[in-house]
Amino acid sequence: MLLSAQEQLEILKSNAVDLISEKDLLKRLEKSIKEKKPLRIKFGADPSRPDLHLGHAVPLLKLKQFQDLGHEIQFIIGDFTAQIGDPTGKNETRPSLTKDEVLEFAKSYAEQVFKILDKDKTKVYYNSDWFDKFTSSDFIKLSSRYTVARMLERDDFEKRYKSNQAIGLHEFLYPLVQGYDSVELKSDVELGGTDQKFNLLVGRDLQKSYEQKQQLVITMPLLEGLDGVKKMSKSLDNYIGFTESPKDIFGKFLSVSDELMYKYAKLILLKSVEEIEKVKSSVESGEVHPKKVKVNMAKEIVQIFHSKEDADKAEEEFERIFVKKGLPDEIKEVYLEEQPGLWICKVIVEAGFAPSNSQARRLVESRAVELDGIKVEDSKFELPLAKDSSYLLKVGKKKFAKILVKA
Repeated sequence: MLLSAQEQLEILKSNAVDLISEKDLLKRLEKSIKEKKPLRIKFGADPSRPDLHLGHAVPLLKLKQFQDLGHEIQFIIGDFTAQIGDPTGKNETRPSLTKDEVLEFAKSYAEQVFKILDKDKTKVYYNSDWFDKFTSSDFIKLSSRYTVARMLERDDFEKRYKSNQAIGLHEFLYPLVQGYDSVELKSDVELGGTDQKFNLLVGRDLQKSYEQKQQLVITMPLLEGLDGVKKMSKSLDNYIGFTESPKDIFGKFLSVSDELMYKYAKLILLKSVEEIEKVKSSVESGEVHPKKVKVNMAKEIVQIFHSKEDADKAEEEFERIFVKKGLPDEIKEVYLEEQPGLWICKVIVEAGFAPSNSQARRLVESRAVELDGIKVEDSKFELPLAKDSSYLLKVGKKKFAKILVKA
């Protein structure tokens, strides 16, 4: 049954931070239904890294909602913009990528997005298709449509300008080039994270200057990583990746704090406020153990990227390794102060499994250290110690400790 415009709006505005504007989106949905013409929903992503994680899933799941309601997804792989380098969220110039790097990452990126989106109902574009045809004159004309003063309103640029940090002229091109994608595709709505709001609004401005109807803008919240503090990022090693094994996805999710798991339930599992509050109440009353809730959520997340069978096997494997076998009857408990992150080598020393940081580092580098069944391979890794978080530390074959956070 076709949903009304108001019913669609209620679904689409859920979890959104900015909606510019709700009134206009309702009007366009009404027109879409009347004319039986789907809205064009744009989402652009630069393949600056080959792997996607749950942070990327937040806007992709919103795109899936648009798709399920019958609207057209314009998925733009920014193989041209990636060569410029998006300055968003950076306090210094971001290095650009080579054409070969971008193409390699783009192939991986395109494959991964279809773990969430319906491939047959998604139109994929590469913005090099039109920008490779741009002449130097075309870029000068595009640049003339925006002012330096407007660019410096952007938070990233403003801070760097005031602190006398370098801003490359090519960085001013990035919002223009991303915005022009909306002109090329005549997008009705553009979606992105809150950190992309400026770029999305530039697209609106450029459409107006080209005498097109301005796109509407929806921004989605940024997802904290496993540490519960910083934005999920592969470089910070606080992520759950699309292509990770069911075992790793399951194990990593179990490491998040009880508080953070509810945010993941909202943004990744799309649970309603009522559903989440009901679960919270059952946990607070003692009716349900929080570990059981977390296990169920972990299985649901595994199913997004794998299958129900994979999720069941991941749970069984975790139970077999950490509950039924291989653990001593008594495991020492090590309580540490709550903090965003503590160097893994210090954790090992605090647990009494190494006499010094250098010895602990050698243990990590020799792949003798595990957290919740996952090998720690980076000796610079910092263990997030958020409230209520707990970990099972294993060093060698026989040394175990529960790492807990002081109340």
